[in-house]
Amino acid sequence: MLVPTYDILDEAARRAQRYLEELQSRRVAPAAAATEALARLDEPLPLTAGDPVATLRLLDEIVGPATMAMAGPRFFGFVIGGALPVALAANWLASSWDQNAALAATTPGVSTLERIALGWLIDLFALPVDSAGAFVTGGTMANFTALAAARNEVLARAGWNVEARGLFGAPEIQVVVGAEAHTTLFKALGLLGLGRERVTRVPVDAQGRMRADALPALRVPAIVCLQAGNVNSGAFDPLATLIEQAHDGGAWVHVDGAFGLWARVAAPLKALTEGVERADSWAVDAHKWLNVPYDSGIALVASRAALRAAMSVSAAYLPGTESERDPSAYTPELSRRARGVEVWAALRSLGRAGLAELIERNCRQARRFAAALTAAGYEVLNEVVLNQVLVAFGDAQRTRRVIAALQQEGTCWCGITQWQGRTAMRISVSSWATTDEAVEQSIEAMRRVAAAER
Repeated sequence: MLVPTYDILDEAARRAQRYLEELQSRRVAPAAAATEALARLDEPLPLTAGDPVATLRLLDEIVGPATMAMAGPRFFGFVIGGALPVALAANWLASSWDQNAALAATTPGVSTLERIALGWLIDLFALPVDSAGAFVTGGTMANFTALAAARNEVLARAGWNVEARGLFGAPEIQVVVGAEAHTTLFKALGLLGLGRERVTRVPVDAQGRMRADALPALRVPAIVCLQAGNVNSGAFDPLATLIEQAHDGGAWVHVDGAFGLWARVAAPLKALTEGVERADSWAVDAHKWLNVPYDSGIALVASRAALRAAMSVSAAYLPGTESERDPSAYTPELSRRARGVEVWAALRSLGRAGLAELIERNCRQARRFAAALTAAGYEVLNEVVLNQVLVAFGDAQRTRRVIAALQQEGTCWCGITQWQGRTAMRISVSSWATTDEAVEQSIEAMRRVAAAER
């Protein structure tokens, strides 16, 4: 049975609105009954067309209760920002446009928004004004895209055209990473044929920062991968020093700044990123601290020519233009959704000051978590320089019990991690929806659950 488009969209909007309103009070992790009810979805593919409203009802009534309340105010399990209302609304609108954001000639509206949003981001991060960028799915593909440009460029300097000849017989690229590099960086290196294990790992200090005094001698072609925002501690590599050392050795410098690069927007935190603008490429996620819907990553490269050389595509049937920026010339995909729409909407709605306030507020809330749990007698393992807090509730066994009990209790949700030989609970604060009241409510639950595990 066909339903008029506006009827089913109105129905979806009503259900989505109710879901978002209930996030304020519902338990964060889904209840056992909700996950058990998912078995109702296991049915044979229907032979005939059904009622679209009934399908929508199943999504809302069966899948909705089984979701993790990641968009709510008390989810601290990963660096995940809940979608700003304006970004979510822009996402809905962009989905209704259903644009394949590949070519400016065929999708001038969304291509223009992407160009403008990239310009705003480059300005926000105070990166070289001629930098180029690409909207991709997330941190993995942002690292992949930027490192593809790096791979091609350092081999081109060595006289090797990797696009034409591949990696067979190519000069070996020395890849240098910190011992605390994020797992997505290794995945990107594997996808690029550079190998997840054929890297030189540099020792780090007690906060997970790469030690500048341990950077090895570099031999070109070389790529040095640095980190702005350790996923556990929030710490930053000594960027200015390491970038200078790497460039002196002839290396390309890539910075994985999935969430840490956003610190550059807030005046009290900007010193953490000192020197990052002198790198050659950067990876950052918009679905973290910009709080746009999943998925949204951004690759930024100082050399526009290097990014285009790695990503451009051409065919007789593709109407490219010389005067306009074709998004597909900078991204791994040809066909893709218009991710830049909600980024543009979030940036325009927040403005520079609103984004800075959001980031500073989350960092203040992280410090509040650390202070309250320290006062309660628990051990905070990291220097809380950003939005990440690592807490141990005693030995590894007890810490695991507390985390499991807290997740089961439902007030908030925090994850488990291993940090320099210690088992810890990780608190990541990165959502616009997290209020001070939500923080205090979560602290009370943490104290209560931890005390019960004594």
